[in-house]
Amino acid sequence: MDPRYEALAANVASHSTKLEKGEKALIHAFDVPHEMTLALVRAVRARGAIPFVQLQNARIDREWVLGGPDEQFEAALSWEMDRMKGMDAYIALRGAPNVFETSDLPQEDLKKAIRILKPVLDWRVKKTKWCVLRWPTPSMAQQARMSTGTFENFFFDACCMDYSRMTEGMAVLESRMAEADKVQITGQATDLRFSLKGINAVACGGTHNIPDGEVFSCPVRDSVEGHVNFNADTIYQGTAFSNVRLAFKDGKVVEATADSNETKLNEILDSDEGARYIGEFAIAFNPMVTEPMLDILFDEKIAGSFHFTPGQAYEEADNGNQSQVHWDMVCIQRPDYGGGEILFDGELIRKDGHFVPDDLQKLNPEYLLAESS
Repeated sequence: MDPRYEALAANVASHSTKLEKGEKALIHAFDVPHEMTLALVRAVRARGAIPFVQLQNARIDREWVLGGPDEQFEAALSWEMDRMKGMDAYIALRGAPNVFETSDLPQEDLKKAIRILKPVLDWRVKKTKWCVLRWPTPSMAQQARMSTGTFENFFFDACCMDYSRMTEGMAVLESRMAEADKVQITGQATDLRFSLKGINAVACGGTHNIPDGEVFSCPVRDSVEGHVNFNADTIYQGTAFSNVRLAFKDGKVVEATADSNETKLNEILDSDEGARYIGEFAIAFNPMVTEPMLDILFDEKIAGSFHFTPGQAYEEADNGNQSQVHWDMVCIQRPDYGGGEILFDGELIRKDGHFVPDDLQKLNPEYLLAESS
């Protein structure tokens, strides 16, 4: 057993989900080594909790979704919902031998599966203690343009870092976002304006996602104006998109373009009424994650970035927008990506990816990466 597997499993069972004696935890393993699943079973039991295991495979999933009738998904909904209601916690490890496995699935098949099964996702997010993380595969190493061994080392360094060092700075940023009204974001081909008034903010430091490092809120639904250019490529529903540009009026995406797959971009944004409105705004600061790698659980945490999310809002920071879509799109504002500024009510919060106010200095890399005293 690789000791890094045991360390990660223990971190998920203790810090991320805080399992307690007698709680039932579903371990959902997508194309990950059996050794890691074994490590999670042992870590759950070490906390006195009860492990349940589901193994899943991307190629089989693709075949199951392809041409599936409504009755198939409705039966799956009943089974999945009954099981999820019996769980106190949900731990998902998601490997990706081929990140484009679902890229050629008909859009209507994907929409149907997501729409019918969405209540299971909603229950899991709202009613269980959950944590979702990726697994380092050769496919992911290729996305990150690293050797397999180097990428594995990067993965475990990012996932097992000392997240407690984020706590103090996150609390300050969370408070500032919760109290803010007008937000302005500027940068290359970007000039966004929106309001956060009355919307909660949530700090994320290794509980629901690993790696982690963000504080998120949500714009007032109809307040978003202007335009944004996302300089990190993105994958959604198995398709890659490059240089996505969105223009807003009265909160709605009125124009969406991309250098690749622009037609599919607009098809996804037309999935339902809420898909063209924003359901999340987040500022990220994980110092271990610095470059995009076409995996949103990593890319949305990139130091010096923010993400803006067409689709479903989270219950913890809710503007009322509902959608089957939740698509985090990432813009990096460090100088090597063209720079940019974020202002709250006219005060400069971050410039070129670096936090400016004194009370936010502990979210900058020089503090987060320093050795604890």
